Amino acid sequence: MCPPRKWQLHGGGGQWIKGKSFDTFCPLGPVLVTADEITDPQNLGARCFLNGEVMQDGNTSDMIFPIARLIHLLSQDTTLLQGTVILTGTPSGVGFVRDPQVYLSDNDRVRIEIEHIGTLENSVSSAD
Repeated sequence: MCPPRKWQLHGGGGQWIKGKSFDTFCPLGPVLVTADEITDPQNLGARCFLNGEVMQDGNTSDMIFPIARLIHLLSQDTTLLQGTVILTGTPSGVGFVRDPQVYLSDNDRVRIEIEHIGTLENSVSSAD
């Protein structure tokens, strides 16, 4: 099990954000879009592929908390500046809840596609 996943499961008081923000983690991109470019942010397909195999296939309409609600709640006590990134979670299908469990390994390729935004692809390498 990779260190960030261990941290998420056994540290941090139940807060998972740290596991998404270790050095070299949380890649973003390849582009940023403005609000006028997305007709409905609450209806965007999102898919994750591991070595070409679909691992996650969801839609922002499936989110537990709608984007507008997240912004409302966060902005009550946090200054949200232009360009602020809000990490919202992940569609169903994460590896550690699969049977059998799936974890990333050296040389794996992860591709993320978000409808109307773009595709981000990265290779995986261990810190060792």
